Amino acid sequence: MLLYNSMTHKKAPLTTHTPGHVEMYTCGPTVYHFAHIGNLRSYIMEDVLEKFLRYEGLSVNRVMNITDVGHLASDADTGEDKMLKGAKREHKSVMEIAQFYTDAFFDDCRKLNIKTPDVVQPATGLIAEFIEMVSGLLDKGYAYCAGGNVYFDSSKLKRYYVFNDHNEDDLAVGVREGVEEDTNKRNKNDFVLWFTKSKFEDQALKWDSPWGVGYPGWHIECSAISLKYNGEYLDLHCGGVDNAFPHHTNEIAQSESYLGHPWCPQWFHVHHLNTNDGKMSKSKGEFLTVSLLEEKGYDPLSYRFFCLQSHYRKALVFTWENLDNAQGAYQKLLKKIAALDEADTAVDDAAAAEFKEEFLRQVGNDLNTSMGITALYNVLKAPVGDGTKRAVLAEFDSVLGLSLLERAAALREKEAAQVSTAAADGCTVTGEGDPEIDALVLRRYEAKKAKDYAEADRIRAALKEMGVEVVDTKDGAVWKRV
Repeated sequence: MLLYNSMTHKKAPLTTHTPGHVEMYTCGPTVYHFAHIGNLRSYIMEDVLEKFLRYEGLSVNRVMNITDVGHLASDADTGEDKMLKGAKREHKSVMEIAQFYTDAFFDDCRKLNIKTPDVVQPATGLIAEFIEMVSGLLDKGYAYCAGGNVYFDSSKLKRYYVFNDHNEDDLAVGVREGVEEDTNKRNKNDFVLWFTKSKFEDQALKWDSPWGVGYPGWHIECSAISLKYNGEYLDLHCGGVDNAFPHHTNEIAQSESYLGHPWCPQWFHVHHLNTNDGKMSKSKGEFLTVSLLEEKGYDPLSYRFFCLQSHYRKALVFTWENLDNAQGAYQKLLKKIAALDEADTAVDDAAAAEFKEEFLRQVGNDLNTSMGITALYNVLKAPVGDGTKRAVLAEFDSVLGLSLLERAAALREKEAAQVSTAAADGCTVTGEGDPEIDALVLRRYEAKKAKDYAEADRIRAALKEMGVEVVDTKDGAVWKRV
């Protein structure tokens, strides 16, 4: 697979420390609030990436953290802990907030067909490992204590800015205008490995450590969790593009300093989902969640389809009109698949292999999911039997995750449930298979024919109360539940 590397700014074949196996890490959510659909775009694309690697024949060990402590509001070392902020907002304990929003996150993932990673580790479950790593960095001279906290010393690195080039003079405090002096930090880009009560007196979660009672900084958790579950050599690290600096930059700094060798060669960053007003966030405008999409009548998989139509390295603009278009296209695709002959089970292996080879080539070119969607339509248009089409679509969907055959089957069942009842005078009532409602609609039709409009209106009102809408046709009437 060719994959763009955020560190080298080039596309190259994915190589791994152990041939045939991928150690993969994805930054998980900070569980102080619901994930918005911009957050979930990253998880959708990471999910497709993992599934594609497995489809290629590789084994994958995917690890994800759950941040339930230590993530400050600025994503650096200032502001209130996001978890504490969430607890205060809802008048609950931090752990109650963490459990509720962890469950909500994975419920959203289920609706979006995002596979649960092989390992999911909350930060609060590995405090001993964080302390061990911080101690190791102190022993190796890459960290120092100041003001009661433990800081990573960025000046000890040959290169700190690994994703973009910056002037290294910016590391020194006060050298450039606008660099805010921090009396605890020796250098501007130093970051906290461990906070003590000198930082926040009211921190809800705290543990004993060699440096006093306190809690870990945000950046240390991903390094230590990956080290425990992925080993010393990580092949592929994923996350949103906003994590590249400072979070991923700091992960690399502390991991390689602790290990004494290169840590992760390949970085995969998903770009923002924007609205017309700019970057989506929890603090701006309407808070767009999966639940809100459902409330407005959208299928969550229509949002997944919307994301797959664009490339992960391009900013994607969300509007309701764009989502309408995606939902319409997704439903039309399902109808085409539902129309395939289920009785045809024959598979042309040679044709299927050609389809697969092209899919691997196209989607394997830097996870080009829009070409993956095109591949679905190409299969449907191809001069091969329906059995072959269904088999190939099932394979492609194991990567794209759109539940194509399952949703198509449900659509067929729904259409099959619509039955027709013929009246003696030739009137046809078409509905959803409820004889009682069929009879009421037929009585209304007969009342209208007899010019008993009061009775016809009474029946129509009764049907409306039952949540049934009736549309008159030249041959009779069609009803549906609304």
